Amino acid sequence: MIDVVCGLIEDEGGQVLACLRPPGKHLGGKWEFPGGKVEAGENPEAALIRELQEELGIVIGIVASLTPVAWDYGKGPLRLIPFRCRITSGQPHPHEHAEIRWVGRETVTELDWADADGPILAQWQATA
Repeated sequence: MIDVVCGLIEDEGGQVLACLRPPGKHLGGKWEFPGGKVEAGENPEAALIRELQEELGIVIGIVASLTPVAWDYGKGPLRLIPFRCRITSGQPHPHEHAEIRWVGRETVTELDWADADGPILAQWQATA
């Protein structure tokens, strides 16, 4: 099973950052919480900090962990490990995504999310 981390980056107003996967990539056109694979010898928290620096150019602080989700998109099983976090430095820029957008709890479900992010989205909404 491949471990993949994702960050639910929250702003002061209670919104979360959604990232649109670019066309031509796996799950292109779907929205996701940003993150990536945990490398060998790396813990999930360190992987998330590294991935968000690479993908969005930000430094984050982890607020809390959420329940991991096991999923398989047909390429082998993965475990999506989510963390609620806040930006401590920088402004997010879509280095690897087609678009990024801050969304609130009332509009977040209007986006077409990647399937594995659905259970995580539900956990986030339940923390209101």
